[in-house]
Amino acid sequence: MDAVQQESTARARELQRSWYGEPLGALFRRLIDDLGLNQARLAAVLGLSAPMLSQLMSGQRAKIGNPAVVQRVQALQDLAGQVADGSVSAGEATDRMAEIKKSQGGSVLTSTGQTTNTSGAPTVRRVVREIQSLLRSVAGAGDIIDAADTLAATQPELAEFLRVYGAGRTAEAVAHYEAHQS
Repeated sequence: MDAVQQESTARARELQRSWYGEPLGALFRRLIDDLGLNQARLAAVLGLSAPMLSQLMSGQRAKIGNPAVVQRVQALQDLAGQVADGSVSAGEATDRMAEIKKSQGGSVLTSTGQTTNTSGAPTVRRVVREIQSLLRSVAGAGDIIDAADTLAATQPELAEFLRVYGAGRTAEAVAHYEAHQS
């Protein structure tokens, strides 16, 4: 790979990090591992061609152009979390992946600007991942921790929020979110 291609790939991965919270290669490899898939099966569930999936994973392409595919990625992330915590069995996961494959997306913006889906309210995990993605698109984890440390003495709740959502694991952020809803 020449220097121009390397620079283009690095830029695509950085854009992916800002749009999706991490490079798509890492995200897709985790889904493959967590859900016991191969690249061809993941591409089929997402509704992408195998070459397109490969281009996204390698950084030859930066953006997923179809919003329904982005929604399927989010649904698979949610499913992978449920498989990991044991709330969904492998057999159920296979059935759910078939449903996800058939889904047409359905994300709509309400008049208040809140994202919902056509089946009802967004899942807590999806809301948390959106918050994490937004924070992580603004600054890296180290900078977020530094900001939290700066705020800790005068704004401890805000500092905790920054630490949990900006640099913590999704499971911790979900627990924090649920603890603060009433």
